[in-house]
Amino acid sequence: MSNPHIRTELPGPRARAMIERDTRVASPSYPRDYPFVMSHGRGTEVWDVDGNRFLDFAAGIAVCATGHAHPRVVATVQAAAGRFLHISSDYWHEEMTALGERLTALAPFGEPAMCFLCQSGTESVEGALKLARYLTRRPRIIAFLGSFHGRTLGSLALTSSKVTQQAGFAPSMPGVTHVPYPNVYRPLFAGADQGRATLDYLHMLFERNVPPDEVAAIVVEPLQGEGGYLVPPAGFLAGLRAICDRHGILLVFDEVQCGIGRTGRMFACEHEGVAPDILTLAKGLGSGLPIGAVVARRRLMQQWKRGAHGNTFGGNPLCCAAANATLDLVRDEYAGNAARVGSYFMERLRAFAAGYPCIGDLRGRGLMIGMELIRADGSPARELVDALLHRAFHNGLLLLSCGVSTLRFMPPLCVTTAEVDEALGLLGVALDQSLAAQA
Repeated sequence: MSNPHIRTELPGPRARAMIERDTRVASPSYPRDYPFVMSHGRGTEVWDVDGNRFLDFAAGIAVCATGHAHPRVVATVQAAAGRFLHISSDYWHEEMTALGERLTALAPFGEPAMCFLCQSGTESVEGALKLARYLTRRPRIIAFLGSFHGRTLGSLALTSSKVTQQAGFAPSMPGVTHVPYPNVYRPLFAGADQGRATLDYLHMLFERNVPPDEVAAIVVEPLQGEGGYLVPPAGFLAGLRAICDRHGILLVFDEVQCGIGRTGRMFACEHEGVAPDILTLAKGLGSGLPIGAVVARRRLMQQWKRGAHGNTFGGNPLCCAAANATLDLVRDEYAGNAARVGSYFMERLRAFAAGYPCIGDLRGRGLMIGMELIRADGSPARELVDALLHRAFHNGLLLLSCGVSTLRFMPPLCVTTAEVDEALGLLGVALDQSLAAQA
């Protein structure tokens, strides 16, 4: 199968020229996997500067929730730009207040909420950390192995998905203790119930090493992203809620990647019916514009005194306009589409996996799906994942990896079943080529 949408060698001449220019001026720290140079996009389709068309099943790392250049989002942003580009959060404007009303109405707390707007996921996590410490006057934080919460020094202290993210930056924020995230496929504890085992480990930690009355917050992803697209066992989040209630600890759900319709519901925690005290959002919230939010129970956030936290660009009118349009689309159409097409995608992947012993596990919810690749002995197939990413690119499919050896699928929430079928065809060609090259 050759893809007629790929018209040049990859990268093409214009892409190579752009990359050469970029090499001279851009930091080498960007974790780029393959040489895709974008020209434009529509929905799930993107084109490079040489006219080659690709299916985007990475969505800017789960950012482009409504697809590329959704006309309603674009029109809303254009209209906002015609009014004014910026006024700092020292003042008020309609889009900012309207977004606050939308987010607090959607918040899964079951009680009134308030929000603080920022520009990114890492800033939303930093805000949650500051709020938790401010409210509790406690110094410690519990986070999970495999987690990703950002790259600034506070959020980086919680992050533990790749050692390269930590290397060279010690010491980061003190007071953070990591515990294992329950992994059913690769269990770290004995027994069938990895969720219960992790909760028991946390109890033991409180008895032997970490005084629970010094812990401000437990920060967790309701569906772990960079650590491998891990779905927690039923009851695990409820167990964390009970522990937090027992010890006066705040429960923070980081839904930067798994929130805003990605799992088929507005928030991933809704699958378990468990409410946090603080919720962090970003990525898909702005359909590509940089925006994040800390959403908390009103009785908590209203304790922040004037000047306790702030920023310059939070509540930017263009970003808020994009977020308001995004929430409309996700509520009315795309969360449901993520559930329906995600179910279809998983069914097709299970049939696909039957022909490939190298596919060890499939997991996820909605349009947040992980496919773990293994060697014949069951160990992680890191090299195969890397090869597959590149082969998929050359066949016209954009993908990213996560965890130790997991390929992740996170297309825009507007993806169709026909596009899923096309992507699986391209994936099959790429996987066959990768396996043949390793034989």
